[in-house]
Amino acid sequence: MICAVVFDMDGVLVDTEPVWEEVRRAYVARAGGRWLPEAQSRLMGMSTPEWSGYLDADLGVGRGAGLVADEVIDEMAARYRAELPLISGAVAAIHRLGSRFPLALASSSPRRLIDQVLASAGVTDAFQATVSTEECAAGKPDPEVYLVAARRLGVDPAACCAVEDSSNGLRSATAAGMAVVAVPHRKYPPAPDALAGASLVVDRLDELTVDRVLALGDEVR
Repeated sequence: MICAVVFDMDGVLVDTEPVWEEVRRAYVARAGGRWLPEAQSRLMGMSTPEWSGYLDADLGVGRGAGLVADEVIDEMAARYRAELPLISGAVAAIHRLGSRFPLALASSSPRRLIDQVLASAGVTDAFQATVSTEECAAGKPDPEVYLVAARRLGVDPAACCAVEDSSNGLRSATAAGMAVVAVPHRKYPPAPDALAGASLVVDRLDELTVDRVLALGDEVR
């Protein structure tokens, strides 16, 4: 049966993917680089070292990946301080599922932004474990971030439900062997092959109930 729930953050709890794209696009433009058509889809799920290296080398920023990461994260933190774009129903879903399951977070955001978002939303204590891909060897679609989250919860990955929105996030959770709930982002819909790995697709977090999560255990078996 399902014994724990692991949430993604960007695109699931906070609508920050458009903010990430806006900030990175502007940063690349100011540095004289070139934004590629496939850039946003490739960036979604990358760890901090991966995306900063991609902006620096592939998109032509040329300032060094470490500096790129620091400056972009500074801009993101400032945007979050000005306005945190919480997704409707996110806090309620955290409390609803947290009343029945231990919760973890498996995010591609850096630790600094994870802590800022959870604190601003008032849900830090709702999570027993939080993991950033910058603490892993590889970002999504590699399954490591979800496997680490399950390990920190002390729960078998097969007994976990992952809640994801992006192609690489869905692929990561599926590769970790978890039951996957997809909450597709309207502006950045997941690829069909990634969505095919989901056991449940919902339009809104309001639709994700304890009973529907528990039912996933029967479907996986």
